[in-house]
Amino acid sequence: MNQQKILITGAFGQLGRALTLALKNSHELILTDSNIPSRGRGFVLDISDRSFVKDSLSAFEPDLIINLGAITNVDACEENSDRAWIVNSTAVQNLLDFGKCPLIHLSTDYVFDGENGPYKEEDEPNPINIYGETKLESEERIWATGKKHLVIRTNVVYDYAPQTQASFLKWVVESLKNKQEIFVVNDQYNNPTWTNSLAEVIKRCIEQEVRGLAHWGDEDYLNRYEFALKIAKHFALDRKLIQEISTELLNQLAPRPLKGGLDASKLSKAIGLKAPSLNESLHIIKKRF
Repeated sequence: MNQQKILITGAFGQLGRALTLALKNSHELILTDSNIPSRGRGFVLDISDRSFVKDSLSAFEPDLIINLGAITNVDACEENSDRAWIVNSTAVQNLLDFGKCPLIHLSTDYVFDGENGPYKEEDEPNPINIYGETKLESEERIWATGKKHLVIRTNVVYDYAPQTQASFLKWVVESLKNKQEIFVVNDQYNNPTWTNSLAEVIKRCIEQEVRGLAHWGDEDYLNRYEFALKIAKHFALDRKLIQEISTELLNQLAPRPLKGGLDASKLSKAIGLKAPSLNESLHIIKKRF
């Protein structure tokens, strides 16, 4: 495939950084985010500002847009639902209206109720919280255009780097390093997805011009407590500091799907990529330190 001019929103989050590394040698990248780090090289773009999006896309004229911008804090979406609807759904309409090019949009397994995961692309969505509802509506906006775009649903995206903020892996490692006891749910199941794995998926989808709806999650299907124990083992940290707890006892603002996760077999076959195991990914991440 020829080099494309690709505009990435949310480019300075943990997935955006991994995706930038995966694509920078083969495409011209326009990195945008609502906030640019002090040493970051990119452009401020608030995708919820319709006139700003119109002017920016007119100036940049991208061949492809990859939308990583979203409010992913599930409880924050409940606390400020108006803002969640604007950023997670209405802003996607802005990109569709003014993009004049294909869109790759990242979505979530939270569009499902968590009764019977891991889910296939053909399964019926039924979100149980505001975050899931906003992401499902963003998907519906995309299908309403009738154009060839790509929606990739994923789940529990993780990495560990100094600039990483919202990451289960980083929270577990830093808590245990500081000898802090942590409480981790034992009844929420997913197949956690390493940023490098997902970045490679997106790269191959670009190369092979994959369109439509696709699911991606890595190999291991387990609960968060089991995930935390694996992290402790790979980073040689004290697993006794990890206490298991049920989701109900956390009294979180937003309901959580319990048996979530995604069946990636269809996309895996289509792009010729096997999802890595959690052990493989954690081993590589640990070698960075």
